Amino acid sequence: MKTMENINRSAELIFSKIKKLPFVLLGDKIKAKKEQFRDMRMSLRQARIPISYEMYLSNAVFYSVVTGIFGAILGLIIAYVIVAIVGLPDRITHLTFSQETAWMLKYKTISISIFIVLFMGGLFGMITYLLFLVYPGFRAGERKGDIDKNLPYAVTYLYALSRGGMNLIEIFRSLSRCASTYGEVSKEMDVIIRDMDYFGNDLRTALQNICDATPSSNFRDLMHNLLTVIDSGGDIPTYFRDKSEQYLVKAKVDQKGFLETLGLVAESYVTAFVAGPLFMIILGVMMSVMGSGSDMMIYAIIYAVIPVGSMIFVVMVNIITPGSTGEAPLLPTQSNVGEIIVPDTEEKPTYLGFIKSRNSLKFNEMIRDPLKPLREKPIYALVVSFPITFIYLIINIYYGMRSPNFMDYIDDKIVFSIYILIIPLMLFHEYKKRKEDKIQEQIPDFLKKLASTNETGMTLRDSIKLMTRSDIGLSKEIKKINNDVEWGLSVNESLIRFANRFRTHFISRSVNLLTKANESSGDIGEVLNVAARDVAAEQDLKTERKTNMFIYVVIIYISFMVFVGIIYIISTTFLTEMVKAGEKMATGGSGAVPLSLNREKLNMYNRIFFHGALIQGLSSGLIAGVMGEGNALSGLKHSVIMMTIGYLLFTLFVM
Repeated sequence: MKTMENINRSAELIFSKIKKLPFVLLGDKIKAKKEQFRDMRMSLRQARIPISYEMYLSNAVFYSVVTGIFGAILGLIIAYVIVAIVGLPDRITHLTFSQETAWMLKYKTISISIFIVLFMGGLFGMITYLLFLVYPGFRAGERKGDIDKNLPYAVTYLYALSRGGMNLIEIFRSLSRCASTYGEVSKEMDVIIRDMDYFGNDLRTALQNICDATPSSNFRDLMHNLLTVIDSGGDIPTYFRDKSEQYLVKAKVDQKGFLETLGLVAESYVTAFVAGPLFMIILGVMMSVMGSGSDMMIYAIIYAVIPVGSMIFVVMVNIITPGSTGEAPLLPTQSNVGEIIVPDTEEKPTYLGFIKSRNSLKFNEMIRDPLKPLREKPIYALVVSFPITFIYLIINIYYGMRSPNFMDYIDDKIVFSIYILIIPLMLFHEYKKRKEDKIQEQIPDFLKKLASTNETGMTLRDSIKLMTRSDIGLSKEIKKINNDVEWGLSVNESLIRFANRFRTHFISRSVNLLTKANESSGDIGEVLNVAARDVAAEQDLKTERKTNMFIYVVIIYISFMVFVGIIYIISTTFLTEMVKAGEKMATGGSGAVPLSLNREKLNMYNRIFFHGALIQGLSSGLIAGVMGEGNALSGLKHSVIMMTIGYLLFTLFVM
């Protein structure tokens, strides 16, 4: 074991020395060109990559050489396969050689091999070096987006705590510890605190430094104007309040522009991936029937263009959607919550027995409510539904192989498999989403009631206890908070546990703001009012999006019905009549050009159109979900509805 450790240490030491070799050889030259790499140095600072630009570029050279060698080896293998196994053609290019240059043909094999090796080595090395050059700017851009996204909420946090009387430096320190809630904004604040704590700078110098180093122009503007307020002796809480209101107005303006963009995206989707494919399918069928085309275009549109294009639109909408998406990170709790420290004394068996009893209670709870993990994490439903779907498919494929018509047999089974896979996920996701929406709608009123009771002189603990007697939508959760307090947890810890039960972004932000204010002062009425206003504004923006996008969800439904209706008419009317006409021509001995369509090919078209209706329904449903509610999983209900319409239409009236 020790021998292996020594070998690993020796290998790491050797690798480290080799890695530093480019810095030893090129470090002075890179330093001499300091101005040439000014943008690189700034990008490294803005990206918070803790390495000097000389070492970073040296690493870029080192890894470029390593990947270049790997590419050369890969090129050598490719050259061997092409030259020795596949063989070179007699004529590679249209170049002609004179008698004086004909000798070059004798070295054709080795020349091409050397070219492949050099090309692959250079390609891999150059790509690696370019990636190193681009990465700091890309990382800085990511940080800029995260800062701009969280900055309005961070400013509300700054205003609330400054309004409560907390010192500005302590407010920055508090915000720097909230990285799980405010992301990169907290890291920028941490840089300010680091400059003061470790480098001895005053607040003004630290703010000037962060203005020079931050990638976000909005954050730079906020800090630069704060410097002006500090220098002029202005009122800092008033400044943060004005900024908070400014960001709220800006959010509404941005929301309007975003909704217009989203409407354009929805119209583009209907045009490009509903009407467009429908036109191409009709054209492809006509050309194929007349014998002048191939069915490959129809296959490509239905099985590739529609699903791939729809997924691209889903990803694109997710990228352009502002604000926080997904599940909020857990807020930090005290390390001793839920833990049992077993003392090494005579009472140890008692503690172990208690742990065993508690584990037994957890197991019994799981048996009584086995669906609880699925309600909390709907994606876990796939852990159950995917194996069931896989087994169901395997069994039906086995029996389908014995069927005289495998495709007709397996089509229905594939549809049922899709239902088995996505319906449980859809149900649990909708359950969780509606529960969260119901809670979030009542958060502003909850915070306002807390504020009104706090302003009368009651503590936060007493306010929560008083609200357990009221009959509001949050009464069940309020009672849980109060129970945690009565069982010995602090009010802050109880509120954090409440936020972690739902893990939505603005509940986490509100609770984080409330707990930090409660730590600094018992007079938190104004903080609660600010938090209530912030949550209500975000809820209004969410409702506005849902209302404005509803019309586009309806348009997607209408476009799907048009798509299905037209291919239904083509299948049952046009193609059927064409088959009958072709049969009459064949039996009557007509001299007209025969149609490339028969009963067998008609059945093939019916099956392709059936698949097209299902694929279009699944894809359009996901688009409707991401348009209307900002989440592709919310589109599963639309997908199930549209797929069911397509399935019933073709099963009952076509196939």
